[in-house]
Amino acid sequence: MSLTLYNTLTRRKEPFIPIHPDRVTMYCCGVTVYDDCHLGHARSYMVWDVVRRYLQWRGYSVCYVQNFTDIDDKILNRARAEGSTMQAVSDRYIAAYFRDIRRLNILDADEYPRVTEHIPAIHRLIQALVEKGYAYAIDGDVYYSVRQFAEYGKLSGRRLEQMQAGAGGRVDPNDPEFKKQYPFDFALWKAAKPGEPAWESPWGQGRPGWHIECSAMIRARLGDAIDIHGGGGDLVFPHHENEIAQSEVLTGQPLARYWLHNGMVTVNGEKMSKSLGNFTTIRALLEGSWSDYPQPVDPMAIRLFVLQAHYRKPLDFTKDAIVAAENGWQTLKEGLTLDWQRLNLSSQMPIPGELDAESVNRFQTVMDDDLNTAAGLAVLFELAKILKREFNLRCYQGLSELTDIQLHQRSQTLTHLAQILGLEIQSESIPESGVDVAWVEALLQQRQQARQEKRYAESDRIRNELQAVGITLIDQPDGQSRWHRS
Repeated sequence: MSLTLYNTLTRRKEPFIPIHPDRVTMYCCGVTVYDDCHLGHARSYMVWDVVRRYLQWRGYSVCYVQNFTDIDDKILNRARAEGSTMQAVSDRYIAAYFRDIRRLNILDADEYPRVTEHIPAIHRLIQALVEKGYAYAIDGDVYYSVRQFAEYGKLSGRRLEQMQAGAGGRVDPNDPEFKKQYPFDFALWKAAKPGEPAWESPWGQGRPGWHIECSAMIRARLGDAIDIHGGGGDLVFPHHENEIAQSEVLTGQPLARYWLHNGMVTVNGEKMSKSLGNFTTIRALLEGSWSDYPQPVDPMAIRLFVLQAHYRKPLDFTKDAIVAAENGWQTLKEGLTLDWQRLNLSSQMPIPGELDAESVNRFQTVMDDDLNTAAGLAVLFELAKILKREFNLRCYQGLSELTDIQLHQRSQTLTHLAQILGLEIQSESIPESGVDVAWVEALLQQRQQARQEKRYAESDRIRNELQAVGITLIDQPDGQSRWHRS
């Protein structure tokens, strides 16, 4: 059976055939770094982590790129409120992203491009759109002309005629955006406003619009066409629709072969939002400060909970669901950590890595069907229960149902398949001092980059931030830095 994926563009499952036979290029829209990551981020990046892990297990070499949006109104508002800068806010929440997401055993992407690193690439893309007649400049702003792209709406299923009819008379002539030629045209470049960061451009001082950013970063890092573009279901329209419009009119080929979107997250049946008071961060859940469940949750229990639902379906965080996930992880954990050395096993052991073929085939069959992690977990739970039963029979009754070779094969299989889903026994990542190692390492990486770019004020700020929590840095002659707790 071949791997099939549900393609949002075609609205059906399709056999997965990458552009290059053994290599997959994959891009996922990353976070806008103005706050701690929430449960929706946890779900989304866990999904793409499993997609990547599974593709690698199926034998593909995967190049995975996930961006950081480090210029945005929300970032600027946070900077103003704190009397800080856009870069300082972005750097802090990028470090917070790594602190939280790594605790969920989500592997780092191969590249994390930032929008502010790609301003020239954004200029080139916009200029090409203007020259081809797909964009126009007015008073320092540049807009994409959606009516020029005949296929606009093909991803979301929306049509301009329907959108215009639905808009009715809601377009206000006094609105600053009324200068657009068509109400649904969208900004590629925004003219500078007082007090905001801005860059020189052929159209004057300004900053990029949101949608053009991902098109430019994909093109710069992965080329004109990629295999998989992932993101939350809320990005189908307008963000991904606009990415397609911007990119495909220039390249003449699909931006992505497969568009994958994960379902939305709710909390106790309601949309998660700060106004409803149910906005919950990853950190709050891990550290036990979520009001609905005021005790720390094992990161692997969160991961298990997310993977128990199909990635395209909605996911509701409730206290009962988390309790069930904690119990489920305990079952898997017991299967992964049984002390077989207590038993008098024979010397006839299978070759290391030799797996139970029937379990592996069942796992692959369900995962090949649009990454059915819920059915894949059922295989893991079955193995864990078989192993626990065998352990109890041998330990307490002197009986057995499996040969020693079968026992070891199933044990190795459980560990192997669990790793594909990122379910692993973790060593404690927070030292006794309460300092998160991943957070420290992320800050060190930022400081190293700042030193290389001769941004010494930023380098000193990071050193001071670490000193404030008892971390001492020692700069090495080779330009690297070591650290220890004071």
